[in-house]
Amino acid sequence: MTANIVQIPTGQFVDETELKRRTIRQNDYVSCNQAFIDCRTPGSDTKENYSIIGPGVTQSAQQVVNLREPHGFNIGAAAMPDGVVNNLHLHFTAEVFLNWRGTWRIRWGADGTDGDFLCEEGDIVSVPTWIFRGFTNIGGTHGWLFTILGFDNTGGIIWGPSVLREAETHGLYLTIENELIDTVAGDELPENVEVVPPMPQNEIDSLRTWTAEQMQQRVVRQRDLNWSSRPFLCSELPGGGAELATVIGYGMSEDRDQVPPIHYPHNFNAAWLRAVTDEGMLQHRHDHSQVLMGYRGRWLVTLNEGDLQVTTELNPNDSLSVPVGAWRTFTALSDDAQMLVINSGDGRVRLQWPEESIRHAVDKGYASDAAGYVAAYNVVRYSTIDD
Repeated sequence: MTANIVQIPTGQFVDETELKRRTIRQNDYVSCNQAFIDCRTPGSDTKENYSIIGPGVTQSAQQVVNLREPHGFNIGAAAMPDGVVNNLHLHFTAEVFLNWRGTWRIRWGADGTDGDFLCEEGDIVSVPTWIFRGFTNIGGTHGWLFTILGFDNTGGIIWGPSVLREAETHGLYLTIENELIDTVAGDELPENVEVVPPMPQNEIDSLRTWTAEQMQQRVVRQRDLNWSSRPFLCSELPGGGAELATVIGYGMSEDRDQVPPIHYPHNFNAAWLRAVTDEGMLQHRHDHSQVLMGYRGRWLVTLNEGDLQVTTELNPNDSLSVPVGAWRTFTALSDDAQMLVINSGDGRVRLQWPEESIRHAVDKGYASDAAGYVAAYNVVRYSTIDD
């Protein structure tokens, strides 16, 4: 039929208990209001910080992490009342903002004056590494901004010098072990422990400057998404009619003409998936960590095969971690169903389909070519394999 059919080692079985552990409802998210050193800075003191997948860059030992299992990336969130500011800071690995609710003003540069733009609901923003960034909720309501951070170990963050100096006036210090010391709350600054100093000005001056035009190229607007109507081998089969819009990396698209708007390395890839009721993505699996994030509507996620199947509903703001190698099926339960699919790694995610789906695709005139893209069966059936 075709060469190079993806074969993955025996799939991981997921029982009801494990599925429940990996399904993180919005009500399960636990805020920490003292996650960072600016937690007493006026105008920033009502921030809510969430660590959902991995600890992220939190600096508080009190931060609840919903799922600590390494995925190759971290997922968290910042929820902020209108007018509240997240102060300037710098990351060493990718930081991607997922705007689930509200309007945010994103600013950047050593003093936050290199440029700014508005981030609207449904937009995704990939901020460059080694650049100071901050954001403010200006939407008039309580805003919700999810974040994806590259790698399991993010290296922490560097705060702008003025942020550290302001925090010190409120009795807050940060050690080089990324431990937040709160002397007002009774913590004692340990002897012989180095406190993080402000970043030297000569190092700040050496940072790259980003123009507004360059930053806009890293924003993927919901209204500008490029949807593929046939992204998978199952796309022409009953129940397999989901559409895919790539955002970061090529990910799991099997449409050879689909090009992501952001393609440089993040150590993860991300794409929007949408479908109408009873359509979605038929049973498949792959060898990458995966997190599904509900955005609109409702989804039914089914794991395992045959009589061993277990299911869960994914609602807006819920997250689900699907383990490596597990069989999975996504079915829309409403006509407006849309979710973000995040997979580990910078390369393409090669999907494995059950033999039954492969046969049914052939009946419809489609097959996978040697590179894993959907093609006409009457072409690839005549391909030869070189010795």
